Amino acid sequence: MRPSLSLRGVPPFHSPRLPTLSLPRSPILPTHRNLHLAPPFLLDTYTPRYQLLSSIDAARKRSLAYSHLSNCNLCPRLCSVNRFKTTGHCLIGSNVLVNTIAPHFGEEPCLQGHNGSGSVFFSGCNLRCVFCQNHDIAHQRNGMELSPEELAEWMVKLQDVGGVHNINMVTPEHVVPQVALAILAARDMGLKVPIVYNTSAFDSMASLELMDGLVDIYLPDFKVWNDSTSKRLLKADNYAEHARESIREMYRQVGDLCFTGDGIARKGVLVRHLVMPGKEEEGVEIVRWLSGSVSKDTFVHIMEQFHPRAHVGKKRRGSGEEKRYADINRAVNEDEMSVVVKAAKEAGLWRFQEAARHDGFNI
Repeated sequence: MRPSLSLRGVPPFHSPRLPTLSLPRSPILPTHRNLHLAPPFLLDTYTPRYQLLSSIDAARKRSLAYSHLSNCNLCPRLCSVNRFKTTGHCLIGSNVLVNTIAPHFGEEPCLQGHNGSGSVFFSGCNLRCVFCQNHDIAHQRNGMELSPEELAEWMVKLQDVGGVHNINMVTPEHVVPQVALAILAARDMGLKVPIVYNTSAFDSMASLELMDGLVDIYLPDFKVWNDSTSKRLLKADNYAEHARESIREMYRQVGDLCFTGDGIARKGVLVRHLVMPGKEEEGVEIVRWLSGSVSKDTFVHIMEQFHPRAHVGKKRRGSGEEKRYADINRAVNEDEMSVVVKAAKEAGLWRFQEAARHDGFNI
């Protein structure tokens, strides 16, 4: 038989006494995680809001869209014209003018992804920014005229042929009824990707009410803070007041920016602010307002790519070599950028769009 093992007579084993280790305490973690792709901002799946509309709600929106076109009050200009017969400040009637429809790779990485954002660049605008970087599109009636149904067909093509991650309506403030009709028509044609509403934030509550339930991502650009600046550079009264009201309503509808695990944004608000030469203090007011009146979790893109365009730097008529808007006829410098970024962080904002550290897709 196999002998059994016995420990009788074996002296007990004593391990040597080890010195007590004093481990450093774990650092106190910040209130927010430094991750954008973390709960509660991480989605398992996402269904676009327009897919959830009942047939009754869709019919109501169609009716409301046609009503607004008959008596247009869909931006703070309140032109009140019948756009089936004439045009208002935006110079656009009952159809849209579209300059470009294509997958776009110049947006934030979380919007463009690997396949691009399906961007629709509308001609016309309800602002007249003297520095407009899309001056040839926004201030001129360039492009092809499309009915809402034809626009819907292009949206589905962007999805099915282009494989885009979303449909990005660029400068839609003056064509909100047509956009609403196009989204509803595209839904019936098989559209399934989120809708991005890419706006200057010079919107009205009536237009945002119409967009509620149709838009997944609001992408407002909060441009300036002071009324004197908006009158001079945007040619609009009370811009900041309307922008504040609009962004609060956008946030009420869709909340903070949320992503699926692939790093693509699916719903929420992403606020842009283009820092302008000598206007950094207005940027400070804007980021402080976002933190205090919207949410400290607001996803913010503080942009530095201002460069003189449109009317800036052109010679003033009858004045020799004097140039128009000379005070902003230059690029933004690092000090101006750092003032706004520092103020945003001090105000408690923490979700920033950062530049990619490589040439590829940055999430």
